[in-house]
Amino acid sequence: MGHIGALDREKLRGLRAAYKLRWTRRRLLFRALRKRRQMQAVVDRTGQIAPDDILGAATVRNEIVRLPYFLEHYRRLGVRHFLFVDNNSDDGTREFLAEQPDVSLWTTAHGYKQSRFGLDWLTWLLIRHAHGHWCLTLDADELLIYPYWETRPLKALTEWLDGEGVEMFPAMMLDMYPKGKLSEQRYEPGQDPTEILSWFDAGNYTIQRQMPKENLWIQGGVRARVFFEKEPRKAPTMNKTPLVKWNRRFVYVNSTHGMLPARLNRVYDRDGGEFASGILLHTKFLDTIVDKSREELDRREHFANSDLYDDYYKGLIDDPDLWCDASSRYRGWRQLEAMGLMSRGTWL
Repeated sequence: MGHIGALDREKLRGLRAAYKLRWTRRRLLFRALRKRRQMQAVVDRTGQIAPDDILGAATVRNEIVRLPYFLEHYRRLGVRHFLFVDNNSDDGTREFLAEQPDVSLWTTAHGYKQSRFGLDWLTWLLIRHAHGHWCLTLDADELLIYPYWETRPLKALTEWLDGEGVEMFPAMMLDMYPKGKLSEQRYEPGQDPTEILSWFDAGNYTIQRQMPKENLWIQGGVRARVFFEKEPRKAPTMNKTPLVKWNRRFVYVNSTHGMLPARLNRVYDRDGGEFASGILLHTKFLDTIVDKSREELDRREHFANSDLYDDYYKGLIDDPDLWCDASSRYRGWRQLEAMGLMSRGTWL
């Protein structure tokens, strides 16, 4: 009887957790419904979206330096239309995006942090325009790569995922950095950032599974090594699920680190095999990061508990050299697969 009682209690805990997650998802969808009024359309070209188009979505602020290559990269992969929310840029970002023929653009001056770091705005746009589409939800400093990405477009990957009955494709963020002080490595708009940010940390990652959402939690990389050495548990989360076959009932919970329904977080093979995955080359550490860190330290808009990241921003303002003797030079996706940072799984 005691054994049966323990099983019943475990089942009850599971039902309660599932119930709470359902209400969390509904609450977040309702938030997006309310926050839609904070956005105004600058140019709406969503009528151009074809039924099988792959979409991209991002919230941006003052990203005029990164956007030319960002758009080039994802157009080359096969993204056919972009949904952008501009959060009160003053560097020409809004004007640049409004001129792009495959971009629909909204603007808002409301708080980024108060919108769940832009997720409330993007969730509404995804509800309206991305239902039934494969969609990439990204930051402007993230470049997705995956096995054979130079020769196999996203459409080939998503068709394979459809055939496997898989609704998502995960990727680990890989912090890329230069050799030498950050401000001394000059970047020109339109340049491939990895020509400058050509180094990364290869082997200091930890991984665990979080319940009840079942999402993986990866930490490590140069930010953990340099800025959170004494408190590694406070280091940024590196796992993301940027590519999803979108449904209007889906919602990201915190950035693209976790989703609801919880089944979308099962980006691993529970039978012991490898699940196909990619890498988000994180190009945060361009020379512009020094001035941006001063701004973000004042704005305090980028982390839920901004006080914990004061030393992080101050460290970037000091213009550090992030390179060390253990740094690895980036040589392509096959290198990252050999290191176990990404996997082709059963694809190809």
